[in-house]
Formats: sequence, structure tokens, C-alpha cells
Amino acid sequence: MIKVSVMYPNIKNVQFDTEYYKNTHLPMVSKAVGSALKDLELDLGIASRVPGEPAPYVAIAHLKFDSIETFQESFGPHAKTFADDVKNYSNVQGELQISELVTF
Repeated sequence: MIKVSVMYPNIKNVQFDTEYYKNTHLPMVSKAVGSALKDLELDLGIASRVPGEPAPYVAIAHLKFDSIETFQESFGPHAKTFADDVKNYSNVQGELQISELVTF
């Protein structure tokens, strides 16, 4: 299983509409990729390791898929639609990382 993390940096003057992202964007992604999406989590940054400093990311979405191929096949055809929607909730682009999940 893989995890696709989309991380939105908490840079100076960042704007991020959490309600839109949570209630409109992520459901749109979920519906578009369908059953290929095995799990979806949203982390909202509230702090960093240094007291009083903001979290390094304002939000991180984690999407789980069985494989990179499954992710690419289900996500790829909609990537432009997803990217075009960013302007509706943020003024920063998310950084994307694909990770292999290892359980202990």
C-alpha cells in the first residue's frame, strides 16, 4: 500500500480555506478516483516542535492506494481538474510525496 501526501506549506501570507478543502475539494477528489482510494485523512497544522512557532504545514492530506499504478490510473485523468481547483481554497501549491507504507 502507498500513501500520497499533499502538504501545503505554512508560508508567510498563506491563505487556506479549510472548510472548502474539507467539504468540497477532498470529496471531489474522493468521488473522482472512486474505489481506488482506500483511505483519506486530513491533518490541520496547529503547532511545530518549537513552542509558539506555527506548524510547517497548514494542511496535509493523506490518500491511500494499493499501488502507484492504481493511484496514477485513478488520479491522472483528473489531475488538471484537481489542480485548477486550488485557487478556490489556497494561494500556495501543495507539495506531493508518495510513500510506501511499512507496518510493524
